[in-house]
Amino acid sequence: QVQLVESGGGLVQPGGSLRLSCVASRSIGIINYMGWYRQAPGKERELVATFTRGGATNYADSVKGRFTISRDNAKNTVYLQMNSLKPEDTAVYYCRGVQATVMYWGQGTQVTVSS
Repeated sequence: QVQLVESGGGLVQPGGSLRLSCVASRSIGIINYMGWYRQAPGKERELVATFTRGGATNYADSVKGRFTISRDNAKNTVYLQMNSLKPEDTAVYYCRGVQATVMYWGQGTQVTVSS
């Protein structure tokens, strides 16, 4: 069993920045495909950024060059640095990981980009 807890969401003006954190209850060294997804009202959940099984990174085209995913294995934490935020980035952001073929999700953190 893996628990994932997100934090760092909030209200930010267009062009601003936020850093989301996802803390895992177990070592993220043994959790595969850790990453971030988001779901806006009335839309399906979509990939934002993830680590591949080999440790490379994968980004949605809409966030490339603005968002950066990173990890601190010692803290069992995955981060999402979000810069140059746009109103269309408004969504609930979820952390996800996979272990032993079971997919785990956090409870989500709200990000609202508005002036």
